[in-house]
Amino acid sequence: MRMLTDGPRTFAQHNAERGFVPWQRFAGRAALIDEVVASGLRGRGGGGFPTGLKLRAVTGRRPVVVANGCEGEPDSRKDHVLLSRSPHLVLDGMLVACHAIGAAEAVLCVHAGSPLLAGLIRALADRGPDANRIRIVEVPRRYVASEESALVNFLGTGDARPTTTPPRPTERGVDGRPTLVDNVETLAHLAIVARVSAEAFRADETTLVTTATGVHEVPVTTRLADLVTGPVLAGGYGGVWLSAARTGELTVAEAPGVAVFRTPQGCGLRETAGILAYLAAESARQCGPCMFGLPAIAGDFAELAAGVPGRALERLRRRLPVVTGRGACAHPDGAVRMASSALDVFTADVTAHATGVGCTSTHRRTA
Repeated sequence: MRMLTDGPRTFAQHNAERGFVPWQRFAGRAALIDEVVASGLRGRGGGGFPTGLKLRAVTGRRPVVVANGCEGEPDSRKDHVLLSRSPHLVLDGMLVACHAIGAAEAVLCVHAGSPLLAGLIRALADRGPDANRIRIVEVPRRYVASEESALVNFLGTGDARPTTTPPRPTERGVDGRPTLVDNVETLAHLAIVARVSAEAFRADETTLVTTATGVHEVPVTTRLADLVTGPVLAGGYGGVWLSAARTGELTVAEAPGVAVFRTPQGCGLRETAGILAYLAAESARQCGPCMFGLPAIAGDFAELAAGVPGRALERLRRRLPVVTGRGACAHPDGAVRMASSALDVFTADVTAHATGVGCTSTHRRTA
């Protein structure tokens, strides 16, 4: 069963095409979670954690389901397309998750002022009492605001900055209650698993990917090289650059992070420098690595990309390992991972820029 339709459906049309969720098959929480575990479904928000195990981890009183539709990655459009074209599948998934963990409350998070809001409000109204436990919350448009702990923090306190873990949201989340935070695509898949069985889901599992040509729903076994040509930035701004050879070895399911793939429009080092400047500006500014480490690394990378004579490369080699693992959240780690991978993948360009020879890159966007 595919996630995307050619346009939004009414609730009645949605059920006519897909069938109703067979709640009678899952009289108890354990039966549903066992089915999800057997399906092999993994999160689509970047972490790739097994969804069934995450559901099983939510125990305690008054649990909450949070659907993350903010899509903080600037290059990604998959969640926007999904919520635009198949909102009822996501809402079904939220209710399935509520059933699995025993939650009476669910929150759908989107960015403040999102063009999705009107359609989502209509979809909820169309469902009638079925959707009474779901509410929509607008989250600030910041890169880090859609991180799991930042969402939980915002819903509880109004502060959309990440917090340290542990405890995980599954242990202590919104207002101190156990909380399941899942990407909206994960929840859409959850609704499909509930309808078709674990075995049928595994046989026809798809995923949403974002490339320069748009959002595509493809089988998880699709070769990455069939969608883009390397080198490519996989997994968003906190992901990794993959060489052309590595791109040819992976399927979309094996690629790191969220399924968004960016091919450079010229010099990969200059593109990386621009991304690092963005990440430094978008930090939560609540720890040393974000306040001082990321701006310093972004500055060094900008010097290297510009071919400025000096010791920028030497400073990068020294600073990158120091930042890793020392932040209050994973934001600086992602930036360092992406920067380090650029130095590894664009080796010829690194040498050319560092020695003043000039950029040798011939990469162009071909996705």
